[in-house]
Amino acid sequence: MEIWINPRCGKCRSALSELDAVGAEYTVRRYLEDPPTADEIEQVLKRLSLEPWDIARVDEQVAKDLGLKKWTRQPADRARWIAALAEHPILIQRPIITADDGHAVVARTPEALRSVLPG
Repeated sequence: MEIWINPRCGKCRSALSELDAVGAEYTVRRYLEDPPTADEIEQVLKRLSLEPWDIARVDEQVAKDLGLKKWTRQPADRARWIAALAEHPILIQRPIITADDGHAVVARTPEALRSVLPG
């Protein structure tokens, strides 16, 4: 499994602690230093069964500068959202865990995190 983290994020650090506590094998991706491409974001969205606006951090300063809250959430604007997430990875919710069985979660809640834990 892979976990996209920002090391400064408390939820990311908690998720890593939980993964370590159960002995999970995982790869860390510091997505601000190693940003995902638009294609990678598309694949993660498919695994999450979410749309790009569902994983966007709309209160970040970059989002405010872009006027993200005013963007439509229509299929025609989907590529625009994905491009913004790829260009400004700080806009991506975290942590995102892609599990070995193919699904993925935004592990912001204990329940979401437990859904990918082995066992």
